[in-house]
Amino acid sequence: MHYREVDTSREFLLRLETGADWRTEIEEFAALEDIDAAWFGAMGAVQDAEVWFYDQDEMEYRSVTFEEPLEVAACVGNVSFLDDERFAHTHAVLSRPSGQSLAGHLNAATVFAGEVYLRAFEEPLEREHDETTDLDLWL
Repeated sequence: MHYREVDTSREFLLRLETGADWRTEIEEFAALEDIDAAWFGAMGAVQDAEVWFYDQDEMEYRSVTFEEPLEVAACVGNVSFLDDERFAHTHAVLSRPSGQSLAGHLNAATVFAGEVYLRAFEEPLEREHDETTDLDLWL
């Protein structure tokens, strides 16, 4: 296990813009407020979504695109640096009108409505390549 203590510095509530990209909105906000590390939770709805699933055997992401309106039943993520850019690592549970759930790494989605609670950390987080998983992880 890897861990460290972090100090929180600021907290924000965001309303994402309709028609914008969900993850990009969070990344742009972090840049605007000079936030290098944060944890967030969110909810809302999207007009479409691209969800990634990490294939642990092949060690690569598989992409699935949904061209339909979906509720964001739950969304959690963090902000860190990846290749010298702010990156909002975002996971979401999305639901269809039937109640069927879809979940995974939310790579992209067009916002219909989005509300985010974001807590910024004093210490920056930098993602680095992890040989075991072949993922870019922080800490």
